[in-house]
Amino acid sequence: MLRTHNCGELREENAGTEVTLSGWVQKIRDKGGLMWVDLRDRYGITQLTLEEGRTPSPVIEAARKLGREFVIQIKGKVVERYAKNDKIPTGAIEIDVEELNILNASKTPPFVIDDETDGGEDLRMKYRYLDLRRGTVRRKLELRSQLAIAVRNYLANQQFVEVETPVLIKSTPEGARDFVVPSRINPGEFYALPQSPQTFKQLLMVSGFDRYFQIVKCFRDEDLRADRQPEFTQIDCEMSFVDRDDVLNTFEGLTRHLFSSIKNVELGEFPRMSYADAMSKYGSDKPDIRFGMEFIELNDVVQNKGFNVFDQAELVVGICAKGCAEYTRKQLDALTDYVKRPQIGAKGLVYVKCNEDGTYKSSVDKFYSQEDLAQWAEKAGAKAGDLLLVLSGNINTTRKQMNELRLFMGSELGLRKSDEFKPLWVVNFPLLEWDEETRRFHAMHHPFTSPLKEDIKKLDTDPGSVRANAYDLVINGVEIGGGSIRIHDKATQQLMFKHLGFTDEEAKAQFGFLMDAFEYGAPPHGGIAFGFDRLCAMFGGSETIRDYIAFPKNTSGRDVMIDSPSTIANEQLVELGLGLR
Repeated sequence: MLRTHNCGELREENAGTEVTLSGWVQKIRDKGGLMWVDLRDRYGITQLTLEEGRTPSPVIEAARKLGREFVIQIKGKVVERYAKNDKIPTGAIEIDVEELNILNASKTPPFVIDDETDGGEDLRMKYRYLDLRRGTVRRKLELRSQLAIAVRNYLANQQFVEVETPVLIKSTPEGARDFVVPSRINPGEFYALPQSPQTFKQLLMVSGFDRYFQIVKCFRDEDLRADRQPEFTQIDCEMSFVDRDDVLNTFEGLTRHLFSSIKNVELGEFPRMSYADAMSKYGSDKPDIRFGMEFIELNDVVQNKGFNVFDQAELVVGICAKGCAEYTRKQLDALTDYVKRPQIGAKGLVYVKCNEDGTYKSSVDKFYSQEDLAQWAEKAGAKAGDLLLVLSGNINTTRKQMNELRLFMGSELGLRKSDEFKPLWVVNFPLLEWDEETRRFHAMHHPFTSPLKEDIKKLDTDPGSVRANAYDLVINGVEIGGGSIRIHDKATQQLMFKHLGFTDEEAKAQFGFLMDAFEYGAPPHGGIAFGFDRLCAMFGGSETIRDYIAFPKNTSGRDVMIDSPSTIANEQLVELGLGLR
């Protein structure tokens, strides 16, 4: 037996017990006649004591050969510590070492294996197997495991069946670029890695499975932003004989269960907001509703006063920052610099201070009278002591810019509290979005999303105004999951393909298997997929999903630990029909 106990479980009541422990050397303190060694495993740290005159000499000699991260086994007796350490659970005891075996030596690690490490991110990613020994990283993966178990337990209790779907599939246009895999036994033909199991879960509904789920890997060959991975994990779900409320209620229940069981947080109301309202009030389809500061459209009170910037704008929109009228010129200049950053792109910022004496001070005083500014304040609900911040320009661009400013102000004013969670369902997204490059409509979600029944008649006359029976779950301004009620009949699906620019031949070549299945009694169905990595990051209080993936890629899509992607031998390329003969 290599150990009788782990390094995190011994307590005062174990004093006098003979034990065997195994683990990694965390730290060595040698005071000459007295040595202490911290022994670490996944469960914790236990202090070992070696003293000349009491510990056998060969054991002390072996201990003096130890280095950080050596793997050792010790045998000894649990004793109560004279100077207890209340910072660790095992801090009331130590082990008088009687026997020490070095199971494996270690090179000096390239960074300190501790919660507070001296290793930069690139170095830690290169030696990820060492980084995973750190408690902070391990605890994040343990949280991921807890969440996965809680998801499975909840959905199993709701009569969902876990079904695995294929990883080598057909390449179909679903929005992002596919990763493709050449087939050796079918020269010139390729598999694709799934962007999601979308068509398979619909086929499972046609098959009568009624309730399906899977915690599944998905793959998208996209340009990587700071917090995106080429492979990621979804909680993928589908249900038959349901409408939107059935889906939302079921997965509101899952979300409540996860927050309650894992974080001991009871979530409040899950309000519902249309996409149109989200964009007009917050400039985002994933608004953070932990705080107010809703947009106020000011066109009717600011235009035609001689200020060309506003007069020529499609949209003039403001937010009211409560209690901020005392902002200094330096603070206001900093806000202007913030919105003018290339990532945001505003040309400038207009402000109105609502002074305590009832007067107004604005950066556009020469164009607007006190009476004019009072109208702005009244429309914005601004009181004495408040600050109005105003942007203008193209509707969509200005809303996005104001969204960034709103979130920035929310953070600056301490309104985005990390221990507060506000969920929101955003519903009724546009079904289609226009692409200027291709000069045609694309599906905003995917081609199988059902339009709202009352909007189907607009597909031929005004396709851009058609709303989808789609929904996203947003928590604290982060999209956690999204889905839709699906098209389940061939005629509507053909109509959708037509408006997406598919010819009948293209639709059949890409999705003929699904269209055929719809002719064999497909039930009404709908579903949702949660971003599991994103959910883990939210539960762990992190900004990045990479912390919750055991072996992540960097922002260039590389695994620097195993040096992947890499070239392969020409012989392999020839076998695949890709190499030079």
